[in-house]
Amino acid sequence: MATTLEVIRGISQAAANAYDGAHIEGYSSDGKARKVGLKREEGDPIIDKRVMDGFGVKFHGNKLCITYHAEVMLKEVYGGSFEGDTESMINDIAKFLKKEYKAITGDSLSLTPEDEVKIIVQNTSRVRTWCQAHRFYNIGSISDVEGVAVESDKKRMDKNFKKFLDAGGFQGKRPQNDTRKKT
Repeated sequence: MATTLEVIRGISQAAANAYDGAHIEGYSSDGKARKVGLKREEGDPIIDKRVMDGFGVKFHGNKLCITYHAEVMLKEVYGGSFEGDTESMINDIAKFLKKEYKAITGDSLSLTPEDEVKIIVQNTSRVRTWCQAHRFYNIGSISDVEGVAVESDKKRMDKNFKKFLDAGGFQGKRPQNDTRKKT
């Protein structure tokens, strides 16, 4: 069984092996082509017009967040299958990470999706539009790390602010030195 640090290092190295140009044997450092399924893998990275897309990984306790970003055309967004295409792209990235992790460490990686893909599309002009998407996965190999408790952070409140709210907050009893007219 691998330690938590070894799992994180393996996933990080798997993500690093997907650098731009790794899909061509001649540009790869070890002569082995690696295809993730990104749009930028079509054509030659030096000669052809570049398609801007990529991914990253973040760790949140025992969860892995795969982020994907791409420059897209508005006709792709309004085409009807944009959400499904983006979700399949993130799933392809997860498959690549599993395969590359297995090649690096010799162990298998279990990634189970926690929720649906979150997508945001933004534009800077009528020409430039990009999307940012992410999805959280539970890492099966990590069991000794606690998850990040996002909900409990919202419930925690400063004791002075709680005292203020219990006293009525902004609608409560007015202090003696308040001489404003009551409305």
